[in-house]
Amino acid sequence: MKVEFVDSQREEHGVQPVPRALEGTPAQIAPSTYYAAKIRPASARSRCDDALTAMIEQIHVENYGVYGARKIWHELLRDRSPRTTWPAPETGRPGDLVKRDFTAVRPNQLWVADLAYVRTSVGWVYAAFVLDVYSRMIVGWQISTSLYADLALDALKMAIWRRENQDADLQGLVHRSDRGVQYRAIRYTQRLAEAGGVASVGSKGDSYDNAMAEAFNSLHKAELVRNKGPWRGLDDLEMATVEYIDWYNNRRLHGELGHVPPAEYEALHAMTQPVTASLKTS
Repeated sequence: MKVEFVDSQREEHGVQPVPRALEGTPAQIAPSTYYAAKIRPASARSRCDDALTAMIEQIHVENYGVYGARKIWHELLRDRSPRTTWPAPETGRPGDLVKRDFTAVRPNQLWVADLAYVRTSVGWVYAAFVLDVYSRMIVGWQISTSLYADLALDALKMAIWRRENQDADLQGLVHRSDRGVQYRAIRYTQRLAEAGGVASVGSKGDSYDNAMAEAFNSLHKAELVRNKGPWRGLDDLEMATVEYIDWYNNRRLHGELGHVPPAEYEALHAMTQPVTASLKTS
């Protein structure tokens, strides 16, 4: 509250005069305390509050802006979406090899995977995506009307097939996912290991630990699901997703990539490899 009060007054009076005016009162605050609070990373509680605020705002917008506090509260209590992450038992859980560092210097160094859900007129449809962190390319995906283990596995198989068909070496690949049972299934981890990859999972209930995958899910919902819906069912959503991923990979300009599409970004990387090799041998 003290920091917020200084914030409310700083535009008119500046920072230093406000703590001086508060000296000797219950609201006194040292300038150093104020500056420390401004650069301190947001707490888990603060991040949780921000997420809740976003949910409240979304509920308000989705209901024509007419819901008051009581109706928003009841809407929050309702089961607004299906659960896509069912934690697997702790025994043998893979370690965290990423530490929220979603960067890569080449393709197939780090993949991230996640599940999403879409409401259609005949019920929920689920989607699994695998994204290459280096280029933001969607290398594997699958859509189904059931949240079964093979949904995630089929997306992984597509990603591996696609990369191996390009003669890519997947040895040492790090595969990042949440703790859901779909990604901890024996067949999933075996297929990943066969390709030379290693699994990495984050901490329980922390969306920041798989932030890039969830960011793509949000993008998919914003650019396709909400923009082009409503959806009749699996078939029309699947066809639209095929077209969306083709656009996303081959034509959509990505600011993080210097405003080029993922496919072009990977092609530019491939062009530099022979030059790099020749320099090492010279």
